[in-house]
Amino acid sequence: MVMIEHAMPEGSLWVPPGGGVEYGEHAKDALNREFREETGLAVEVCDFLFVCELIKPPLHAIELFFEVKYGGGSLKKGYDPEIPNHQIINQVRWLSEPEIRKMNPQHVHQIFRWVDDPLKIALLRGYFRLPLVAENKVK
Repeated sequence: MVMIEHAMPEGSLWVPPGGGVEYGEHAKDALNREFREETGLAVEVCDFLFVCELIKPPLHAIELFFEVKYGGGSLKKGYDPEIPNHQIINQVRWLSEPEIRKMNPQHVHQIFRWVDDPLKIALLRGYFRLPLVAENKVK
């Protein structure tokens, strides 16, 4: 899985590529653009998977997760144009299930806490609200 390490005030945070939608932009086009900007990769955006609502003051975000397929390009550390004078992308890497599992849970997107195997987030469907309530974990 392609993951991006962002520098955050409380430490690093590893997340799948993604970002904001520009006015009038289709969500699938936004995801393809964000992949190119952040990772250098072109992707084919496939099936819609799930919605994740993240509430972490001062942020309140609605994240749409899609299945993607590699469409070209070479993996490289990109940039975040929404923050032109302060880049927060530390690194971009292909990570395996064991590598993601070994990470401190505080430094990985909370959606990975909903599944026992990090690569199974592609099997999630529905609406998820974070922060995670432990008893809601999907087995």
